[in-house]
Amino acid sequence: MAGLLKRIAPLAYGARRRALKLAAVLALVALPVDAEPVVIAALGDSLTQGYGLAQGDGFVPQLEAWLTAQGAEVELINAGVSGDTTAGGLSRVGWTLTPEVDAMIVALGGNDLLRGIDPATSRANLEGVLSIAQEKGVEVMLVGLSAPGNYGPDYKAAFDAMYPDLAEQYDTLLVDSFLAGLRVDEGDSRALRALMQPDGIHPNAEGVRLIVEAMGPSVLNLVDRVRD
Repeated sequence: MAGLLKRIAPLAYGARRRALKLAAVLALVALPVDAEPVVIAALGDSLTQGYGLAQGDGFVPQLEAWLTAQGAEVELINAGVSGDTTAGGLSRVGWTLTPEVDAMIVALGGNDLLRGIDPATSRANLEGVLSIAQEKGVEVMLVGLSAPGNYGPDYKAAFDAMYPDLAEQYDTLLVDSFLAGLRVDEGDSRALRALMQPDGIHPNAEGVRLIVEAMGPSVLNLVDRVRD
């Protein structure tokens, strides 16, 4: 009997060691792993770049702070260039979408409007941007604008339609207007001026805050698309 016990004891010890090792591995697997932040490039013009604002008051830093406050792990890249058109965005989107970029906000078209560029040209440029993003596997949120009526009804209809049309064609998220958060009571020009810089074109820090609050939930949806 004593000899049998001597032979069994090492076997039992070895089994215990193997069990402990397995438990340790399982414990490590169960530990939460910090998710890598979702990297979002914001491709746009002066509205994206933060024209006329202190560094922390622009669209990109305010949006990143808002998303972080909601618990999102994100890193935003400011790819806004003042004065840029859809053509400019198309010319630089390739090198903007570096390998670490997971998603992109495309907010272009305002300067096309100011220059009266043919909506067919703007549409082709935006389609080029979305096509490149699709080829690179980058999720996109397209941000639109509404054309004023002074170019005529045909121009307005063509310009306004290109954003929802392209969003559907390329299966991107869509925000109808970059300036949606600045909507005030109709005719209340004083309230609107209080949200704008003196040039009447670019929002001030408070205006940007409202824009971010309005757009933020859609950007969270963009983050979820990347995570899924």
